[in-house]
Amino acid sequence: MPKRVERGEVQRLLAQGGQLVEVLPAADYDDEHIAGAINIPLRHLDREARERLDPERPVIVYCYDWLCDVSPRAAHRLEHLGFGQVYDYMPGKTDWLAAGLPRHGRATKVRRAGDIADPGVPTCDIDASPRDVAEQSAAHTGGFFVVLDEQRVVHGTLSADADELRDKRTIAQAMRPGPATVRANEPLEPLVERMKQKGVDAILVTAPEGQLLGLLTRQYAEQVLQSTA
Repeated sequence: MPKRVERGEVQRLLAQGGQLVEVLPAADYDDEHIAGAINIPLRHLDREARERLDPERPVIVYCYDWLCDVSPRAAHRLEHLGFGQVYDYMPGKTDWLAAGLPRHGRATKVRRAGDIADPGVPTCDIDASPRDVAEQSAAHTGGFFVVLDEQRVVHGTLSADADELRDKRTIAQAMRPGPATVRANEPLEPLVERMKQKGVDAILVTAPEGQLLGLLTRQYAEQVLQSTA
């Protein structure tokens, strides 16, 4: 029975010599694929798998996303062809790209949110002392923080000044919960247009699990688009 794996397990298997295979048609692969993957479309597996893959090494197959059944079918077919270590990355390349991980293909020319998000945005721990954060806020121009937990999942944003922070018992009381976020694979041009329409100056970019990847400002995004026009 092929084993279903998540993104982190895929990265671990690749580091140990695993073989990554996109089983979608060649046109989809050429458009955009996970860096390092080869392409063997599902209908070609019987003919090409033994020629192009090492049966002694793990094989990870993927397609679009959870709703796409091509990779589960490919994984089961590989097992019937005699491959012993078969893994199905069911979240697929949509999940990989949403996390801002390396990609290849024609579509890489399209700028995405994750390409320009600033990972250096100031952060603070949701369990930190408001007084301690107040000291940071006093020294930090702008007084803006993204509130994270120990897994770097976004809980809120904090823009209170130092005096306001000192009056709060917890960071949760001071923060603005549930800020809007986008994934790293969000195309930049339509995103900037939506930000303009809604009067949004900046937006957080997160991985599918909610971990912070960075902050995208509309001003910088507009500069990038103008420079590549």
